[in-house]
Amino acid sequence: MLGVYDYTVILTYISVLSASTGIFVTLTNPGHPYIGMVFLLLCGLCDTFDGKVARTKKNRTKLQKDFGVQIDSLSDLIAFGVLPVCLGMALYNKSNAGYERKLFGFGKDPWIGNIPIWVIYIICVLFVLAALIRLAYFNVTCEETQNEKMDRKKYYFGLPVTSTALIFPTFLILRYTIADIWKYDISHLYFVLLVVVGILFVARFKITKPSNVMIYIMVAFGAVEFIVMLFFTSLQKDIWSFINAVIKFFR
Repeated sequence: MLGVYDYTVILTYISVLSASTGIFVTLTNPGHPYIGMVFLLLCGLCDTFDGKVARTKKNRTKLQKDFGVQIDSLSDLIAFGVLPVCLGMALYNKSNAGYERKLFGFGKDPWIGNIPIWVIYIICVLFVLAALIRLAYFNVTCEETQNEKMDRKKYYFGLPVTSTALIFPTFLILRYTIADIWKYDISHLYFVLLVVVGILFVARFKITKPSNVMIYIMVAFGAVEFIVMLFFTSLQKDIWSFINAVIKFFR
């Protein structure tokens, strides 16, 4: 069989499966963004540790190493490029249709219905393109000077795509909180966030790479986000809504 199937790439494959499932669930009518965010968090968790797991195997061949680099980038494109866009489309569809206003009493988003669909389309396409450009750029910049290699060990250049696994779930929690307390829907700001994050993907600035302690803090933050979404947002109702949609589909 073509490919690599040892434990060094298992987390990357899990991330692809999680992202693909998240895309399917998110876009199932009428849209299930909160379920999709759970899969995005899982992708972030897998991406955090896949490199560490791969490096535990000391006798990897060049083919295995190169395959790991390529498959990781392709996985990241699906998980942190395509999935966030699908989440945005689910938010757009649900908010524009008034689905959550009927179910949870959310106030009407005065902006979302006035944004032309072609503007949403352009934002989404350019976000995916920005993620693709970033991932491709770092795949081909292998022949660097020694100083550049040292910099790459200490810093990220631009915003890492994995950051979307914390940024967008945070937005959804804020969105639900604001809607629940003030009955005001801020779904349109998700697309503003897509623009900002997409620009930061390809911007040339340095971010100090997190220490191991900081990585575990971010993992803990993601776990807190999951707990908050499970018990304090519409995630549970979203799950039942998805199950009902699937049941109706197969009837």
